[in-house]
Amino acid sequence: MGRIAKRTRAAQDVAPPQPPAEAVCDDGRKTESDVEDHGDSDEDGLELSSDESVDTGDEDEHDSGDSSGDERGDASSSGESEEEREGGGKGDLSAEERERERESESESDVEEPDDEKDGLDVDVRDAVETYWRARERRAGTDVGGGRGEVDGDRGIDDNEEEEEAGKGDPVPHVQESDSSEDERPSRNTIGNVPLEWYKDEEHIGYDREGKKIIKQQRKDQLDTFLDRADDPKSWRKVYDEYNDEEITLTKEEIRIINRIRKGKIPHAEVNPYEPYVDWFDYKDGIHPLSNMPEPKRRFIPSKWEAKAVVKLVRAIRKGWIKEQKPKEAPKYYLLWEDDVQVSSKTVNGLAYIPPPKNKPPGHEESYNPPLEYLPTEEERNAYELMDDEDRPKFIPARFDSMRLVPSYGNFIKERFERCLDLYLCPRARKKRLNIDPKTLIPKLPKPKDLQPFPTQLFLEFLGHKAAVSAICTDPSGQWMASGSRDGTVRIWEVQTGRCRRVCDLGGEVRHVAWNPNPSLPILSVSIGNFLLLMNSGTGSKEVSESVDKLLTLVDKPPPRRSMENDDEGGEGGGKDSAAAAAAAASFVEWERLDLGGGVEGQALQIVHKYPVRSSSWHHKGDYFSTVAPDGLSRSVMVHQLSKQQTQNPFKKNQGRVARVLFHPTRPFFFVATKTHVRIYNLVKQQLAKKLITGVQSISSMDVHPGGDNLIIGSEDTKLCWFDMDLSTKPYRTLRYHKDAIRSVAFHRRYPLFASCGDDGSAHVFHGMVYSDLLQNPLIVPVKILKGHGIVNGQGVMDCVFHPTQPWLFTAAADNAIRLFCN
Repeated sequence: MGRIAKRTRAAQDVAPPQPPAEAVCDDGRKTESDVEDHGDSDEDGLELSSDESVDTGDEDEHDSGDSSGDERGDASSSGESEEEREGGGKGDLSAEERERERESESESDVEEPDDEKDGLDVDVRDAVETYWRARERRAGTDVGGGRGEVDGDRGIDDNEEEEEAGKGDPVPHVQESDSSEDERPSRNTIGNVPLEWYKDEEHIGYDREGKKIIKQQRKDQLDTFLDRADDPKSWRKVYDEYNDEEITLTKEEIRIINRIRKGKIPHAEVNPYEPYVDWFDYKDGIHPLSNMPEPKRRFIPSKWEAKAVVKLVRAIRKGWIKEQKPKEAPKYYLLWEDDVQVSSKTVNGLAYIPPPKNKPPGHEESYNPPLEYLPTEEERNAYELMDDEDRPKFIPARFDSMRLVPSYGNFIKERFERCLDLYLCPRARKKRLNIDPKTLIPKLPKPKDLQPFPTQLFLEFLGHKAAVSAICTDPSGQWMASGSRDGTVRIWEVQTGRCRRVCDLGGEVRHVAWNPNPSLPILSVSIGNFLLLMNSGTGSKEVSESVDKLLTLVDKPPPRRSMENDDEGGEGGGKDSAAAAAAAASFVEWERLDLGGGVEGQALQIVHKYPVRSSSWHHKGDYFSTVAPDGLSRSVMVHQLSKQQTQNPFKKNQGRVARVLFHPTRPFFFVATKTHVRIYNLVKQQLAKKLITGVQSISSMDVHPGGDNLIIGSEDTKLCWFDMDLSTKPYRTLRYHKDAIRSVAFHRRYPLFASCGDDGSAHVFHGMVYSDLLQNPLIVPVKILKGHGIVNGQGVMDCVFHPTQPWLFTAAADNAIRLFCN
């Protein structure tokens, strides 16, 4: 803006019709207007050149004023001589040549001269150019407009401009600006066409001559950064996307932008507080048009309109008001519309269903049908012997001509019955769904992608003389124990099939279970009313000695308190009385047992009052439970091996107990009755959850190693998978067995589970449980293992997985134990 101010001052000094723009007082000091011309507003963010700064020193003020006055005098004289030369040269030029020369001068004015060229000659030349430009504009406008335009180019402060505008002088009206944007005509002539249409083209539009405006080659970010670093005016450049070029903003444009950012009027010469001009004519009118006060509806929002808008918005959101689209004419239509067209709807909105039409008459109903349609005499006699309901309604007959055809006697009756059918019988359209049966079958992965799992027979263990009722493996997977109805318990070596130990217990073995603690090779065996705890003898000598010491009989411990049991989960009863202690002491008896027959090691037996069906160990190996289904309130007992204590956790059982299990990681206890599975919290001593199985009789149960899933087998051939975090009802019910299921088992490492039943087969399933709670378990049947025989209606009695390998052991009623490997 300092450059524009210099041009303005020089133009006012040189122009003959105008007085000099600067005046010097008698004492040599500059006038007030001269100081204002030199001032540049700091808040506009514009820099002052070295010759535009105002010296504010008190001592050198008069000297600087004299020197500046001399310089202005020289500039004035040089300006006048230059004016004469320029005026004499330009006066003879035509208007077209003068316009072309002015354009070239305006283009040269875009580049601001360097600080080294800010001497006197440059100021004179700029002043002359500004003078001629103002003179040409003054030809079409008044002198005030030119003056205002020049004043607008000066680099004065905003506040000083406002103070001058507030004085007595009227503010001139700005006719046009010297903005570089106004001087540069728009080259692109595509109008309001979106530039996105040209994004794939080589040009960006067309100029006035209809020629394509080729897009400029874009620079990458590195070149752009280097150009900005080298160019000190890069902060003034703005990219014009419409014309694909960069525009350099002038100081006046930057000043306008700064005023807008400060919330001021862009042009300082505009007075926002001009006096009000009353446009009304009061010469002939003595009263206003109306004395009525302003109604509220003109400045207060209408409450009723707001309510109406709310109703309309609600109706649109709920779909009550829909956009009415023009109805499209059907592409295909019936040439002759009849009853076949059922797309039309009645007044009440229901689709019209045409009545069923009678079968058109065929050859048999002709008056002269072919001979093959005429019944024989035997058939006529048979029709007469039939009942009215079975007899055909029409019997073909032959006539020589239509005149001989008699009238139909049942015509009126049949028409009346048809009218009753059409009037009284409701009609409904049956929608036929064309569903491909293959789409109903879930897409499951192929079994070969789910390996490993047991597929073939690897080894067979023979030696029992009766049905093998139960099998189990030790935690290491090296040994396997089996119990048979011949009264013996055998311990086998898995790798070789060698029988290491045989214990003849003299009674039918119903269940065997190995202690899950590897340091305690103890085997629990259920025989009649006894639960036998014996040393398996598979450990080292030190381990065997510690087990014998643990199985040594100690004094009888005092009775433990019991836990309430009801469907609502009552709290445990902590009141111990003498009667309750006496009753608890009579639950079971711990006794020492001598196995005999050359069998080494200690053994304990727990004597129950009712036959023991099964037993289950806690994962730590100290607690174990027994099930005696006939014991009613004493059917479930929990024993502690280290202290040789027994407690009855339930005073009352909700049904006949079939199986119990400990949770693999948490203090929960699973109790399976005939139709339900109840889960108890041992810490809180209350019912946590009740699973509804939907089966008739539960025969077996097992818990997933993660503890969140449970499978049960039933005697009605159902295998139910429960996702206990999802629901209390089965997540999946599988029906692959043809007879009762005897046992189910989970693998401890692989995503496998198996079931076996009286149909002589064992089914292996892939059961993947994901850690993501939003993803359901994947259950895929992968293999059916057969080979066992059926004896007296009993097939495979028990199955168990190897603890580390994907192998499955099966025990059947044919006295054999088989090992299936992958």
